[in-house]
Amino acid sequence: MLGYFALQSQVDMNDLHKALGDISSIRRQVAQSTEFRGYGPATLAGTGVLAVVAAAAQALWVTDPAKHVAAYLSIWMATAALSATLIGTQMKARARRIHSGMADEMIRTAVEQFLPSAGAGALMTFVLVRFVPAALWMLPGMWQVIFSLGVFSSCRFLPRPMAVAGAWYLVTGLISISLADSRALSPWDMGISYGVGQLLVAAILFFSMKEGSDES
Repeated sequence: MLGYFALQSQVDMNDLHKALGDISSIRRQVAQSTEFRGYGPATLAGTGVLAVVAAAAQALWVTDPAKHVAAYLSIWMATAALSATLIGTQMKARARRIHSGMADEMIRTAVEQFLPSAGAGALMTFVLVRFVPAALWMLPGMWQVIFSLGVFSSCRFLPRPMAVAGAWYLVTGLISISLADSRALSPWDMGISYGVGQLLVAAILFFSMKEGSDES
């Protein structure tokens, strides 16, 4: 008799785990098919302004980035880290307010879209700095191209016009690479591409949210 109850309890636990797994799978599918509204236009516009400030700082303090690669990388990696922190902090709070019970799944899905491109960018930077220093002029263009891939991969759960922002980063990255020399390390290569690009992203989100509120 005790064996029967133990077996029944095990079956019930298996059913419970299966049910919880099914619920988790459903929530994840819903998150992947729902437009993510956790990115705030104001914060993204702020990161665009931050890119312009970083470009001005480079122009003032790193006049010859080809000879001061460490300083160049410090400015732009610090800018990227600060931007990511601002976006991540605001995204978490905003998603919990707008998506409520689905917030964790929505945030996880959003982060997963950018992780591969962020990882590729970090690894590429390490490889060029460590093994191919003569090709460091390619970094700004490659960063922009890789960032565009992250934007494109996120388009399926962001407003459709976001593809325009992805195209912007792709084009500016290719133009930067086409310079084929240290001119690509100019402060305004990064300042203009990310300054304008992030303002464009912010504008797309702002007007998409406005249209959504008008329709409702």
